[in-house]
Amino acid sequence: MNIIDSSAWLAYFADEPSAKNFHDTIQKTESLIVPVITIYEVFKVVLRESSENEALQVIAAMHKGNVVELSTNLAISASKLSLKHKLPMADSIILATAKQYKATIWTQDIDFKGIAGVKYFKK
Repeated sequence: MNIIDSSAWLAYFADEPSAKNFHDTIQKTESLIVPVITIYEVFKVVLRESSENEALQVIAAMHKGNVVELSTNLAISASKLSLKHKLPMADSIILATAKQYKATIWTQDIDFKGIAGVKYFKK
């Protein structure tokens, strides 16, 4: 199972050079976990930088994976992970989701660098 972090989704949708690091993983939708917080973050950025129509199209593509809602158990786990790793809220929710689904996180976000189960790529 795999989780694409918001930074990686945005690189992919913007067709940045680093998108090649995430392309194959994103295409394997049957093993793709999409924490709902990544939908929030990606939608917000695309809406700010483009249009609502473009943002909705991006979210439709993300929905090809298995979207995971934020539950009470995930929120509690994320809180603990946030304190342990000094992560912001969204990152800790993504990490908690990855742990629950035994998924690898694919990211360009330096906050994840050095955490087990993360494939970090420098921007």
